Amino acid sequence: MKGNEAIAEAAIRCGVDGYFGYPITPQSEVMETLMIKKPWETTGMVVLQAESETASINMLYGGAGCGKKVMTSSSSPGISLMQEGLTYLAGAELPCLVINVVRGGPGLGTIQPAQSDYFQAVKGGGHGDYKLIVLAPASVQEMADFVELAFDLAFKYRNPAMILSDGMIGQMMEKVQMKPYKKRWTNEEIAEMHPWATTGKPASRDRNIITSVELDNLAFERFNYKLQAKYKKIEEEEVRYEEIQCKDAEYLFVAYGSSARICEKAVETMRSEGIKVGLLRPITLFPFPAKPLKALASQVKGMLAVEMSAGQMVEDVRLSVEGKVKVEHYGRLGGVVHSPEEVAEALKEKIIGG
Repeated sequence: MKGNEAIAEAAIRCGVDGYFGYPITPQSEVMETLMIKKPWETTGMVVLQAESETASINMLYGGAGCGKKVMTSSSSPGISLMQEGLTYLAGAELPCLVINVVRGGPGLGTIQPAQSDYFQAVKGGGHGDYKLIVLAPASVQEMADFVELAFDLAFKYRNPAMILSDGMIGQMMEKVQMKPYKKRWTNEEIAEMHPWATTGKPASRDRNIITSVELDNLAFERFNYKLQAKYKKIEEEEVRYEEIQCKDAEYLFVAYGSSARICEKAVETMRSEGIKVGLLRPITLFPFPAKPLKALASQVKGMLAVEMSAGQMVEDVRLSVEGKVKVEHYGRLGGVVHSPEEVAEALKEKIIGG
């Protein structure tokens, strides 16, 4: 199935309560698949096309405030419209899942794949000091697997999570192994597991208030310190990455998502030429795998950050290695996908021969 279809199937199977979205290429199959499968007839999952992306993200706020598993999906310009709602969700510490199947920009751009929404995803695309938990799938299988993982992390830390994919993985077709169906949580289970949720006012506790506003600036400062402590804990405990042929590597690609697939082929080609190249693939973009990159900086002669953008993730790579090794960037822009041959040539030109 397509990557977008895998997301929809995984959402039904992991017990999602509600999907609220709006169509935009190249991710429209997420909602289309849900509409075809009609999960409201089997699991009771709500599937609603909202009147806009702004409406859909605020519907997530309402559902998440009740402790429900809720999600949306969109593509670059649509995610931009959701930024105010996302910062409200982060400020209210509400778990939810947002999927961005990235296309080329800026502006309306193109429907072709890109990775130029990295800054928006990991640096906080909205206002204030907040972070999203960001997962970057590199296959259709991971598109499916990361739905449940994202929800697990979102509820563990009471924080919005994002799957940052792109039009290539969203549209490509691969075999997928799906997990068994999970029942949706009952209201009683939600009240027990998530005592913060707005599930009504029982006699046993004070009323719950979900909000992101605090007019006492000193109280709000304390709350912001609490958020920063949470983000630090996420950085300490939830880093995920994959190392491919890194043990004896003299040069290193750093790439996520579609670019990582392309770099993996370039590693194979260059190894056949006798050039010892490895690949570090970040799976979590926040938290970013800074420590393993810093460790590899003492081993390799140079790193090439490969991404379908003008160079965004490369900044985090440079911060991670702290100037210990040369780091360069290679990328194609505006929806153009680089080839393994281009990536290999860029490493030779910018790092090996640079």
